[in-house]
Amino acid sequence: MKFIVSSNVLLKALQSISGVLSTNSTLPILDNYLFSVQEGNLNVTASDIETTMSVSVPLVKVEEEGNIAIPAKILLDTLKTFGDIPISFFINLETHLIELSTDDGKFKLSGFDGAEFPNPPSIESASKVKMPAEVLEQAISKTIFATGNDELRPVMMGVNFELTSEGLILVGTDAHKLVKYTRKDIISDTEDSFIVPKKSLSMLKNTLSKAADDVSIEYDAKNAIFTFENFKLICRLVDGKYPNYEAVIPKDNPNILTVDRIQLLNKIRRVSFFANQSTNQIRLKISGKELILSAED
Repeated sequence: MKFIVSSNVLLKALQSISGVLSTNSTLPILDNYLFSVQEGNLNVTASDIETTMSVSVPLVKVEEEGNIAIPAKILLDTLKTFGDIPISFFINLETHLIELSTDDGKFKLSGFDGAEFPNPPSIESASKVKMPAEVLEQAISKTIFATGNDELRPVMMGVNFELTSEGLILVGTDAHKLVKYTRKDIISDTEDSFIVPKKSLSMLKNTLSKAADDVSIEYDAKNAIFTFENFKLICRLVDGKYPNYEAVIPKDNPNILTVDRIQLLNKIRRVSFFANQSTNQIRLKISGKELILSAED
């Protein structure tokens, strides 16, 4: 297995999916990136079983194809010490010995059989929907902060996606706060809903901020695949039924307050320094056309 790649291009690609790498997995192979060279292209994959993310990397030259699992930490640390230079990879697929060669040095490390790397789940009878990367990134940003961290309530540790003929709805809640985000410009021929885990969405959000193309979403009852530009993210959906959030949203509420958003944010930040650290409570008092914010420790 032999190929040449730009060090900067490879480093940026590895960093873009490094957040998926498992930190406490019982499978040592998940501490590695899977390198797969086929048909002249390099595909790099990271996984924690629940979420798998891959990125396609352009190569300067390819001599031999194959698959190899390469330790992530030492590879990242090594690449960070290089400038923008071409690096030659020479990999013995029998001994799994990896040699990185540059004009001024050689570096050797041991890899693992690529066949040991777990295969991502497949999608059966997939439903599909497309949307601009900017739309999905904004929708995730508006809802992910409201999700919970309670492992006893796994459905609240993700964002609920609802696809309807009238629009796209994303909902996040931790049972204390709730956000419902609606887009009328994204419609679906079929009505479906599924819950995407917080970690997967966080990875998506970070990558989508640099994307310009549409995102293709394929899903079934268990998994979802997000594909855009040279990235693909496959995640296991949260199993369970999302709470009936509409029941807690007031209907025909006569109380409406309109304020300047920037002014309100600035005042909240200023007052929050004096709030109790355990409750972070800020009181809002409405008196005529005046809104008074107060906090005490």
